Amino acid sequence: MTPEQGTLEDPDVVVIGGGVVGLFCAQQLRRRGAGVTVLERGALGGSQSCSSGNTGFVGTHGAAPLAAPDMLALAEPGATDPDSPWYIEPREDAGLARWLGHFRQACSAEAAAHGFRVLIGMKRRGLAILRELCAAEDMAALLESPGIVLAFKTATGFDEAARSVARTVAGGVPLRVLGPGELDELAPKTTFDIHGALYNPEGAYLHVPEFLLEFGRVLREAGVEIREHTDVTDFEIRDRNIVRLSTTRGELRPGAVVIAAGAWSTECARMAGTDLVLQPIQGHSLTMGLPPSAPGLPVLLSEAKVAMVPLGDRLRIGGQLALTGMNREVSEHRLEALRRAVHEFLPELEETPILERWSGLRPCTPDSLPLIGPAGDLRNLLVAAGHGHIGMGLAPAGGELIAQLLAGEQPFTDPIPLRPNRFRIA
Repeated sequence: MTPEQGTLEDPDVVVIGGGVVGLFCAQQLRRRGAGVTVLERGALGGSQSCSSGNTGFVGTHGAAPLAAPDMLALAEPGATDPDSPWYIEPREDAGLARWLGHFRQACSAEAAAHGFRVLIGMKRRGLAILRELCAAEDMAALLESPGIVLAFKTATGFDEAARSVARTVAGGVPLRVLGPGELDELAPKTTFDIHGALYNPEGAYLHVPEFLLEFGRVLREAGVEIREHTDVTDFEIRDRNIVRLSTTRGELRPGAVVIAAGAWSTECARMAGTDLVLQPIQGHSLTMGLPPSAPGLPVLLSEAKVAMVPLGDRLRIGGQLALTGMNREVSEHRLEALRRAVHEFLPELEETPILERWSGLRPCTPDSLPLIGPAGDLRNLLVAAGHGHIGMGLAPAGGELIAQLLAGEQPFTDPIPLRPNRFRIA
């Protein structure tokens, strides 16, 4: 593929979705000479994007799949309280029932260990791509790598985590138990009320949504066409190929199509006659003015499943995992749960003005591995979706894999575990 082959009306590749996944697909395709058009249903980096209001973690922490043996008892709708960190809303939904069936199957030690190996490999590759990008494009200030603290409120939680450190290190994550005084050195201004803590020196994060806006600028300068406020309305299919895309801003005749539309990927793929096993998992965040005693590096409040990250003069607090359908309504109850968790772990943290209340939808697969590769029976349709609550860290490697598959290159990782139709044929 050469740049001259793609025009605005006839691009080599149309990427549907301008979140972090779609942008990395576009970047990696463009690096290989493809003419690329990105379609984004809202504004780039807008509040509708799951990439805009999250904590931006991209380091090696968080590679463990959601589906694990200790989650099996919680894989029933209504099994937990609506304000708990993990909640499944009881409702009649065939798609949810199907998803939960596959989720339960994935809640085995063997499946979780396999998923971890795949995800840690993708996160490591993704971090390398990010570092190269940010260094080359004068975006270094938007990627910080101070490490991450994992704080444990209870003795039970800390002891269990400490026992798993050796296994985690053997799996490729440089985790260690913090000794007396080490937490004070890492966060000298912050008072914790916890039993113990671990530290991962490879913890890193992006400033979002600023990173998305700058990344969009870089891609446009490289020749990528990004069309904001553009919805796909129809696919014209002939001889098992998408030959025309209809949108709210005109028509396109792409050589190939990549669906990277986040939680909207299921609906988009259905329009093309393709079935994806995805569920949106709602998350919430609060962004406030940076308190004087806030930690200067990311902190995970482990039992509460709440993350804190400093973003210049702001502090973002994010968490919650709720399967409530395509509901993006901000829940004050869930925001209050975030506040309570922070107060329990950091009782002396000062209250500052709330700058943003946000809720977003993470597209999740039952086994926590993203859907990456050819989809359905269409020759020129690929999917890059289902990156879940660690999408910022997986997106760079996922974009590279999409570009490698389209270009016929040797992929950096085995694409078989990520194939989009794996649940259909399981």
